[in-house]
Amino acid sequence: MHRAIKKSLWLTVSLAVVLVLLLAGPAYMLASQRIELGGVWSQADRSSAELAPAPSAHPEALVQVYAARAFDWRGAFGVHTWIATKPAGATHYQVHQVLGWRRPTVSSRPDAPDRAWYGSAPTLLTELRGKAAERAIPEIREAVAAYPVTDRYRVWPGPNSNTFVAWVVRRVPGLHVDFPPTAVGKDYLLNSIVAEAPSGTGYQVSLGGLLGLTVAYDEGVEWQLMGLTLGVDIARPALKLPGIGRLGMASSEHTKGGGEAE
Repeated sequence: MHRAIKKSLWLTVSLAVVLVLLLAGPAYMLASQRIELGGVWSQADRSSAELAPAPSAHPEALVQVYAARAFDWRGAFGVHTWIATKPAGATHYQVHQVLGWRRPTVSSRPDAPDRAWYGSAPTLLTELRGKAAERAIPEIREAVAAYPVTDRYRVWPGPNSNTFVAWVVRRVPGLHVDFPPTAVGKDYLLNSIVAEAPSGTGYQVSLGGLLGLTVAYDEGVEWQLMGLTLGVDIARPALKLPGIGRLGMASSEHTKGGGEAE
């Protein structure tokens, strides 16, 4: 009986420690007022961050992947991601994303590629230019059209907007993204428990996005616990923390918009 009580106590303490580790980052983001709470959705900033070149000034093909903090309290936990494409000679960008308030959830329409996400400025995660983008755009369109859960959306643990973008990325050989650890839902694997990492530099195992492990050169080692990510990047030393993101060196070249024209 005494041994059983000690084991139960140890388990309770362990779970409490894990819960504190997972929620400390989001709690810090809220306490530090880095996340705007109580905003009005319809009045939030949606202006361009001017990260994308104007089609008239950049006639070659272009693919870009963006992330921005989610709206209101969700931003303390994670980001929203999307893909923008522009074929060679096109006069506008096409933005591909999943929106939780519509059915089907997938939206592909002409839009500014680098608009703020309802008050949160976007970050460019990666881009392809020239011939590399020309090869990728038809594959992106096919993957977007084939997304299998357009009738389902869950903020946590998925499938959500990050699940969609990661799913598309894995199906486009030339497109690699080292997602921020705050992209909740990126590890929700549809109809599988094993997949190539979105960066294309390793592999991951995931059980419904709740429990998993990623080992890759770009991502480093990431543990998925209750849909949130804890990790360490060894190649570019950094800690990866829920809510906060990376603490340390900047991410890989894939996330700097360094895709070259060919």
